[in-house]
Amino acid sequence: MTELLTAAQMRAIEMAAIEAGEVTGLELMERAGRGVVEAVFEEWPELAATSHRAVVLCGPGNNGGDGFVVARLLKEWGWEVEVFLYGDPEKLPPDARVNYERWGSLGETKSVAEFDAKDVVVGSIDDAGHTWIFDALFGTGLARVIQGDLAEKIGALRTMQLGERPGIIAIDVPSGVCSDSGKTLGVSLPAEMVATFHQAKQGHHLGQDGKTGVLTVVDIGLKPRWFNPLKTTRLLGHGEYAFVDWVLCDKERTPKNAPASHKFSHGHALVLTGNPGHTGAARLAARGALRIGVGLLTLGVPGAAQLEAAAQVTAIMLKRAGTEEEVASVLADTRMNAVCLGPGLGVERARGLVEVVLGGVEPRPTVLDADALTAFAGEPEALFRILHEECVLTPHGGEFARLFPDIAEQLNATPTKGPAYSKVDATRAAAKRAGCVVLFKGPDTVIAAPDGRCSINSAQYERAAPWLATAGSGDVLAGFITGLLARGFSAMQAAETGAWLHVECARAFGPGLIAEDLPEALPGVFRDLGV
Repeated sequence: MTELLTAAQMRAIEMAAIEAGEVTGLELMERAGRGVVEAVFEEWPELAATSHRAVVLCGPGNNGGDGFVVARLLKEWGWEVEVFLYGDPEKLPPDARVNYERWGSLGETKSVAEFDAKDVVVGSIDDAGHTWIFDALFGTGLARVIQGDLAEKIGALRTMQLGERPGIIAIDVPSGVCSDSGKTLGVSLPAEMVATFHQAKQGHHLGQDGKTGVLTVVDIGLKPRWFNPLKTTRLLGHGEYAFVDWVLCDKERTPKNAPASHKFSHGHALVLTGNPGHTGAARLAARGALRIGVGLLTLGVPGAAQLEAAAQVTAIMLKRAGTEEEVASVLADTRMNAVCLGPGLGVERARGLVEVVLGGVEPRPTVLDADALTAFAGEPEALFRILHEECVLTPHGGEFARLFPDIAEQLNATPTKGPAYSKVDATRAAAKRAGCVVLFKGPDTVIAAPDGRCSINSAQYERAAPWLATAGSGDVLAGFITGLLARGFSAMQAAETGAWLHVECARAFGPGLIAEDLPEALPGVFRDLGV
């Protein structure tokens, strides 16, 4: 798990270091430019072996200063380098102006107005005629929409066919991308590599179109400085984070020296199914909960669907639970300590069953997904009144908009300035309003708690798993979270760990994945993690 920064937080870290006398702005700029060149050579060693062509697009701020450092270092390495500046060199910030002048002793700086994408020569990476574009137009501080002639030039590069487009290296953030939200401000420039500094930013991992290529974090020698954890967004990382909680949870529930545990010590989850012909989604959720280690799993099935469900399950138990009265009777067994409802449930049944589950004398940790969310469209306040802090809502974009229409409208609005309203902002606001954990799904899944804690589970860059976009995968995720709740995880921990494992299972299986494969991939993921 790592911390993601906003632009304001990054500026505060840099200023604190400069004001403390730990480093100068000019030294930070030199480290940044050098780090970009080293990152490129590490990713593509063949580029260090011989000279190539570079076009460096510099902007009017300190990001442009980083670009001038890159241009100078590549020129000294033997590359053919052209530099184009957007803005007036007389108005550059002091450190950027110094590096503009240092570059001036080696080569000319032209106006961006003279840059023409049609003049860029494209070849293979190991072809010395191949051009690489280093994008240092705008960094994390972009606060306005890119328009006019510059937008046209960026658009010309963007619309080039992949095989015809030069390799693009974004310095800090791709130009046109808001570093807080990942949204495009007017037009943005895609990149084969994004080289950012100190720590990744929120916008690197937010954005519905996903991110491809490479994201690398360049160490520029800044000390870590911690912010209020409730105002910081965490990036869910590798298994060391995901399973610290897993191990601690099991040790707390089953003492280390106990001779043995039993199935009830790992929890008993209940998953409610739909009517005949609609039990598959709940069965997927149940399988996910079972594979993630819940001790017992019961499907609550309408009487007419019992034979259908019984023909499909073995280790999963069945209870007749079609009506509200039957569900209440099943929940009288207090050993059932987590509930999942929504997958395939049917909107017409869902609302009453949600009220039964959440309105009991002893409300259980509960996952509400799919139809359990849609059932409250138009009257979400009725749901919010009965939720409790151990609930997890798992909406996709459409479901989120039905529950939080005003928040969704703000999120989906075309940004007119930066920093733009982000998915992190939206999910935090939704969790606070609902009074429980909200997991807002997507390749940039965001998980937030009512107190402001927030995490991003990013399935992008090298962790991309586009084959997760398949029917039923969300039902399995709901099951993973339910199983973890039954095992004793808090709502936030269960949502974070379940989402992280969900992506790991997809990556372990690979292309061709269908939802049924996700639970079956879990044992292999566990083995790889040493669990």
